[in-house]
Amino acid sequence: MNFRKDISPDPAAAAEACGRTILELLSNSLAERPEATLAISGGSTPKLLFAWLAEQPFDWSRVHLFWVDERAVPPGDPQSNFTLADTHWLTPGAFPKDNIHRIHAEKPVGEAASIYADDIRGFFQLEDGQIPVFDIIQQGMGADVHTASLFPGEPAVLDTTGVAAAVYVDKLKAARITLLPAVLAAARHTLMLVCGEDKQQALATVFDGPESIQNFPAQLTRHHRGEVIWFLDEAAARPLA
Repeated sequence: MNFRKDISPDPAAAAEACGRTILELLSNSLAERPEATLAISGGSTPKLLFAWLAEQPFDWSRVHLFWVDERAVPPGDPQSNFTLADTHWLTPGAFPKDNIHRIHAEKPVGEAASIYADDIRGFFQLEDGQIPVFDIIQQGMGADVHTASLFPGEPAVLDTTGVAAAVYVDKLKAARITLLPAVLAAARHTLMLVCGEDKQQALATVFDGPESIQNFPAQLTRHHRGEVIWFLDEAAARPLA
């Protein structure tokens, strides 16, 4: 497993460390290629990341932004991952609108997943069966060891050929759209931003537990082809120190 841990005192510091790494990696990518790609997640700690990114004097004109997953709600809904990023980063940070590839979750979830997969295939100019390679994918992890919207027991955890899919999270009684494992695994850099004492057992399961990807989807990071960096706060990382 090609990974390293970056431990910060608190969630705000972890979010900033993640943000600094995003900007560094994007700069490196843009030095080699005309455009760079970043996929982001939602949540309370990414909210801190977005607020930090909004304040940075970075040229976003050649960065294309995607989402790891989205809830089946329209833009403007408080649960929308797009709205979270738009409110705290994209609008205040003047991110170029033409570079935003949101998930159209106001549509029926199956249609939204299909549109999103087609958008990704078109942007990356993929042939049938090819998987996109994002420069950076920023993910989180739940206390139940889910990542993206790949929850324990979800059949899509074992999908190794698709780009995006609609899933139904039974315990939340809610539908979502998510990138699939092959896309997550192909990223050049995966940045896992995970904070809070409630994540301790999940982290131990990912790093040291017996492998059971369908029960512990975040263990997919064990098989990523690129670099995986875990940005943790001390509360989450304490048992790992």
